[in-house]
Amino acid sequence: MRLDLDNLPSDTALLRQLVRDMAAVVEHREGEIERLQAIIKKLQRMQFGRRSERLDPDQLALGLEDLDADIGRIEESRPVIVGATVEPRPHRKPLPDHLPREDVMIDTDHDACPDCGGALHGIGESVSEMLDWVPAQLRVVRITRPKYACRTCGTVAQAAAPERPIAGGLATPALLAQVLVSKYCDHTPLYRQSQIFARHGVDLARSTLAGWVGGACWWLEALHEKLCADVFASDHLFADDTPVPVLDPGRGKTKTGRLWVYAREQRGWNGPAPPAAVYLFAPDRKAERPIAHLQHFEGVLHVDGYAGFERVAARDDVTLAACWAHTRRKFYDVEQQTGSPIAAEALRRIATLYEVEKKARGQSPAQRMAWRRSLSRPHLQTMKGWLEAQLALVPARSTLADAIRYALGRWTGLTRFLDDGRIELDTNPVERAIRPVALGRKNHLFAGSDGGGHRWAVICSLIETAKLNSVEPYAWLSDVLTRMVEGHPASRLDELLPWNWALNDHAAA
Repeated sequence: MRLDLDNLPSDTALLRQLVRDMAAVVEHREGEIERLQAIIKKLQRMQFGRRSERLDPDQLALGLEDLDADIGRIEESRPVIVGATVEPRPHRKPLPDHLPREDVMIDTDHDACPDCGGALHGIGESVSEMLDWVPAQLRVVRITRPKYACRTCGTVAQAAAPERPIAGGLATPALLAQVLVSKYCDHTPLYRQSQIFARHGVDLARSTLAGWVGGACWWLEALHEKLCADVFASDHLFADDTPVPVLDPGRGKTKTGRLWVYAREQRGWNGPAPPAAVYLFAPDRKAERPIAHLQHFEGVLHVDGYAGFERVAARDDVTLAACWAHTRRKFYDVEQQTGSPIAAEALRRIATLYEVEKKARGQSPAQRMAWRRSLSRPHLQTMKGWLEAQLALVPARSTLADAIRYALGRWTGLTRFLDDGRIELDTNPVERAIRPVALGRKNHLFAGSDGGGHRWAVICSLIETAKLNSVEPYAWLSDVLTRMVEGHPASRLDELLPWNWALNDHAAA
């Protein structure tokens, strides 16, 4: 707006309208400037800052390791009293019973008392344990099949060769499981694994290991499909997606694929279904992807603000529950960028909701709902009115206004937990399921193809679900591959899902 001070209108009404127009322009510009400054500060913090919610967990772990090492050196440098009994640290957990034990007897070298020469007799013993490491070892399994011939007719008899998981390959199911767990659980790329095998004197090219991974995934795809069917049959799920760089040879660079993640977590309300996470690869983030994945799902879907999930909820049998953690993050960013007291107050009010959840966690859905209705519902009713009042006071295009509109626009989804004790406040279960993918992305750099993205999804689903059920991934995958190679019936794949395998394994033990 251009203003000529020498030719202002004399009419009072026109002057007032001019002032109102100027105020609107100023408010718009101030909001836009504040928005741009907030974006700049956010990028600066993400690049250089050490924000608590964005601190690289690997860097934090390295710092803690150094501090613990300093403490260990100081403790080790303390004088040792000869003959004194060293008690274990009070916080140390007992060593697991399933580990093999090697007994070492340390006895006195004399039968007589060193003081008076009298005979010694046993009065008990002191037993302590140390944890040892047996280095990993490659071995060769030699398979011998004797041949027999009939002297009468010349017929030759010989046992059939055992099935191999990789046709014509050297790898046993145990070795395949080791390669898969190292790549997808411990995030060790195949070229590094090749170097490790070389240190053991065995030359296994990266391409050979890659072929093994592809072959092993062929065996495991049916189990992945069974896991997906089991998870999507649930009536409460958490959904999200995360980017995965995929090599695009035609352009000489990478393109962005997506891993869609669906998690089942009922431990917060003692639900009957075991925890699980399934990953599905897609080359893009179109809404058609979750629509296809969830075509048979009926129930409550916990989601973030991605608009594509709204199309899933267009069906009458799907209800969306919004995420308070994402809502909180909006206000947290504003508070960190501007120091806004309104954003700080919003954070305090949201924290009150989580305090109630701490008390309700682990209780039945009915008990959780009773806690929420008595403590959280009045708080939320007050919060909504407060947010609406604040929205009228702040610049319409400010980041604070955006945060308030984000909350109010999802208020129905944010408050569904008041009427269903099985609904959680946030999508943290699926956020936790995404973390291993982020770590793998950092180590792998990218998937080599769309097929690589699919394999990533298959193996990550199985490994993360095993971990969620406290099943050791290597032992489980090794046994599952062995059983499949030996002809485990496809009609009994349910027995191999991690939670069923753990029950059967313990029963056998």
